[in-house]
Amino acid sequence: MPKTCEVSLPYCPDGGLLSSVKAPQVSGVRVQLEMHALWQQFDKLGTEMIVTKAGRRMFPTFQVQISGMDPTAKYVLLMDFIPVDNKRYRYAFHSSSWLVAGRADVVAPSRMHFHADSPACGAQWMKQTVSFDTLKLTNNLLDDNGHMILNSMHRYQPRFHVVYVDPAANSHLNAYRNFCSFSFPETRFLAVTAYQNHRITQLKIASNPFAKGFRTTNPHDRVGYSGPLTMWCPPEGRAAPLTNKLGQQGSWDSNTSNRQEDQAPLLVEQCGLFHHCKDSVGLCGRKDGNN
Repeated sequence: MPKTCEVSLPYCPDGGLLSSVKAPQVSGVRVQLEMHALWQQFDKLGTEMIVTKAGRRMFPTFQVQISGMDPTAKYVLLMDFIPVDNKRYRYAFHSSSWLVAGRADVVAPSRMHFHADSPACGAQWMKQTVSFDTLKLTNNLLDDNGHMILNSMHRYQPRFHVVYVDPAANSHLNAYRNFCSFSFPETRFLAVTAYQNHRITQLKIASNPFAKGFRTTNPHDRVGYSGPLTMWCPPEGRAAPLTNKLGQQGSWDSNTSNRQEDQAPLLVEQCGLFHHCKDSVGLCGRKDGNN
C-alpha cells in the first residue's frame, strides 16, 4: 500500500552540504539508478509524466540498487518531488519544443512517499532492486489517497531519501545526521495531463511492457528503442552537478537535502514512530488505487 506523509526532512544546520557530518549508518550509502539508459533516452526527448485526478503511476518506474548500508540497522526509504524552477511551460508543436509560458503556479502541497516495505534492515534493502512502482502522481490538490500532488505543465526533480531509524532516546537531537538524499538529473520530467511530444508517446509504447496493445509491428516506428536495456553503474566517486529550485548545487552521490522547512515529528524522531504516522488520520494516506 502507498504510504505518504505531508512532512519534511530535518533541517541540516550547514545548509545540506556534502561536508555534513553524517552517522556511519548513512555516510557510506551509495545508490545506482536502474534502467539508466532508458531514462537517458526519455531525458533527451524531454520526459513527460501523466498526472490525473485519480493518480497515475510513473514510467519509467523509479528503481534503484543500494549498497553501503549497515546490514543490521533499520532504514526508511522515501521519495519526494521538487520543482526544477519557478516557471510554467507550454509545448510548441510547430517547433516540437517546450517554451516558458509564465511564472509557476502556487506550489502544490509537499508530500513524501514512503516505500511500502519501510522500515526494514539494510540487508533486506540491499539484496534486491528497490522499486517505487506503487507511487502515483496526481494534479488533484484535494487528494486524500496519499498520491504525490504536482502541477501540470511544471518541471520536477524526483529525490530519493534514505533515513536511518536511530533507536537512541535522544535521536531527535541528531536527526540531520541520520539521512542522506540522492537526485538523478536524468529523471527530471514535465508533468502533463496528456502527452505533448509524439516521440515521448512512441517511446513509452515501445519500452513499456504494459503498453503491448498499442505497439506497432513496424520496427522503424520504435523511436530510440533498440532492445533490452542494461543497468548503468556509475564509476566510484563520480558526481553529476545538480541545480535545485534554489539554484544551489548538489551531487547524486550522498547529496544531503537542503530544504529548509519546519521539522516534522516523523523524521525528527528518525522514523521511530513510523507506524504511528501511517495510522494517523489527516497525516498520511494509505489507500489502494488503480492505474
